[in-house]
Amino acid sequence: MLSKKAKKTEGGGKKGGKRKADGALLEGRDLALVIAGAGLDKKALNVEIIDVRGKVDYADFVVVMSGRSDRQVNAIAQGIEAELKQEHGIMALGVEGLPQGTWVLMDFGDAVVHVFHQDTRGYYDLESLWIDAARVSFDDEQQSA
Repeated sequence: MLSKKAKKTEGGGKKGGKRKADGALLEGRDLALVIAGAGLDKKALNVEIIDVRGKVDYADFVVVMSGRSDRQVNAIAQGIEAELKQEHGIMALGVEGLPQGTWVLMDFGDAVVHVFHQDTRGYYDLESLWIDAARVSFDDEQQSA
């Protein structure tokens, strides 16, 4: 993952979101929603958006989701990366764990994404770290799609 200083110089982090290709700004919450939608497009399971503003300094939102297999975990992560790049002109600041497919960590500045194999997610249980943090709701229809 990139340092906080590197994030600021590349346009991510706390300085107003990520700039889209058309010049518009994609704010943290909207960025997290786009990421969640891209994950759901690849059939991600149990997608959660956690609002960590004021609790950590490296991101405003943490998006957590699961895949059924290492191949699906990789497909979800690659799908998120491709959609953000092609549709919004946003590149990840860092991606870790793609070859293994058990846990992929993606840094988009205002939003950090964890794509887990469903067994690995249960073991690490990141959501319990943020039990007191607010969850961002999005259409339940998207979750079941």
